[in-house]
Amino acid sequence: MTGTEPLALESLSEGSLRDRFDERDYVADDATVTTVYLALQLERPLLVEGPPGSGKTELGKVLAAAFDAELIRLQCYEGLTAENALYEWNYTKQLLAVQANEGTVAGTSDGESAVDATTPTDADGPSDSRTVFDEEFLLERPLLRAIRSGTDRPPVLLIDEIDRADEEFEAFLLELLSDFQVSIPELGTVSAQHPPIVVLTSNRTRGLSDALKRRCLYLHVEPPSFETEYEIVRRKVPELDAAVAAEVCAIVERFREEAFLKRPGVAETLDWAGAVARLRQDAGDGSASGDEGDPEAISPDEIERTLGCLLKEAEDVDRVDTDLLEQLRDAAATARGRLEE
Repeated sequence: MTGTEPLALESLSEGSLRDRFDERDYVADDATVTTVYLALQLERPLLVEGPPGSGKTELGKVLAAAFDAELIRLQCYEGLTAENALYEWNYTKQLLAVQANEGTVAGTSDGESAVDATTPTDADGPSDSRTVFDEEFLLERPLLRAIRSGTDRPPVLLIDEIDRADEEFEAFLLELLSDFQVSIPELGTVSAQHPPIVVLTSNRTRGLSDALKRRCLYLHVEPPSFETEYEIVRRKVPELDAAVAAEVCAIVERFREEAFLKRPGVAETLDWAGAVARLRQDAGDGSASGDEGDPEAISPDEIERTLGCLLKEAEDVDRVDTDLLEQLRDAAATARGRLEE
C-alpha cells in the first residue's frame, strides 16, 4: 500500500487500530493489535491459527468493517482447485460466441482473416481480433477479484480454513502471498494495483508448509481468559445481566477443562449467552429476578436444556453428568462472587 492510498495506513497507529476494534466491539489483546498493525504496515499477509470458535474469521470481518473495505472471502475445503479460487471461463458464453461466428469470433469486416476461436491471443500485445479468451468471457473467483479490485481502497481477502485445502492449493497460493500477483495462461500475469489486506485462518487440522508461513506474519489465538471473555459477552449480548454473563463465562471456562472432543469456543459462548438471555426474556421480564431483585443463578436444569449451544458432539453431551453439573454451578457461584467484590 502506498502513500497515495486512501486508507492512509502510514498514519495508522496501534492506538488508532485498537480504537477501530473497540468501535466494532471486537476485544483484542495487545499481541493481536500489534501483529495486525505490523501486517498492515509491512504489507504482509496475516496467518491466524487457533481452535475453532476463537474469533479468527471474525478478525477478517472486523478489519473490513474497520477500514470500510470490501470483504472477499474464500472458504477452503478439501479438493479446492486453483480454477475454483482464481478464475473460470464462461464456457456457455464462449460456445455461443463460437457458434455465432461459425468457429471464429468477430473477425474484421474488411475481409481480413478472422482469429480461430480456440486460439488465445497475447494479452500484452495489440490485437484487432476478439477471441473467446478475452476478459469478457472471464469469470472472476475470489482470488482474482481481490487482485483486480477496481477501487483505490484495497479489499480484505479472507482465506478461511486454509488447512482444509490440499497441499497443492497451498503451494499455488505462494505467488499471490509473496508478490500479490497471479498468472493466467491466456492473459499473462495479473498484478494488484493496491495489494489486498490478506488474512488466512487455520484450525491446525494439519501442518502448513514453511514456505507459506515465511510469507506471512503469524498470530496464534487461544480461548480468552475469563476477564476477556466476560468483556466480549457484555459487548455482544448487552441484554444479559452482568452477573449472569459472569456465570456464563465461568461455566464455559470450566467446560474447557474437560477432555471433550470439541471444547466450546467464543462462538459457542456467545450462542449460549444469547440463548440464556432469550429464554429468560421469554420466561418473564428478561432477568428472571430473585426475591432481592438480583437475577437468579443459572441452574443445572437451565444448563442441561441448552447444552446444544455449547457442545456439538454426542459423546461430549453424554459426559455431562450430575457431578459435572454441580461443579459448573459452583464455578458460576464463584464468578458471581468475584463480580460482586
